[in-house]
Amino acid sequence: MPPAKKTTRKATKRPAAKKTARKATKRRATKTLSAAHKKALAEGRTMSATVDRYLAAINKPQKRGRKVSRATLEQRAAAARARAKSATGVDRVLAAQEVRDLQAKISQHTTTAGTDLKRLESDFVKIARRFGENRGIGYGAWRDAGVSAGVLKRAGVARTRG
Repeated sequence: MPPAKKTTRKATKRPAAKKTARKATKRRATKTLSAAHKKALAEGRTMSATVDRYLAAINKPQKRGRKVSRATLEQRAAAARARAKSATGVDRVLAAQEVRDLQAKISQHTTTAGTDLKRLESDFVKIARRFGENRGIGYGAWRDAGVSAGVLKRAGVARTRG
């Protein structure tokens, strides 16, 4: 095999790095939102919150079994506290845990009783049509989310295909 050719490279002069003076760049003026734009943003937030509260309320899983009143839960908690004071060993730990569980149920009982579905529904009916139009939400999507047909009819959301 013949030896490979060696190529020589010509030395080229590279231009010296030029020092460029920095130009004073103008800062963009901060853009302020108009009052109408701020109002529209606030309205969108309130509409979104209203829809979210209503959908959360109607999609809340229903508890199975007999309903337990708050008074009954408080009586059971008082009995468990008495057992926790007098018991020893494992029984004391189990009674203390029962007290904590009952207190959690009592606090949950007060928060779930506070949701007024009728008020949430009437607020939803007022804004559902416009909210759906703004966000591109159709009748089928509302139904898939769990909203009843009667509520959508009262809101003025028309049945559409697709």
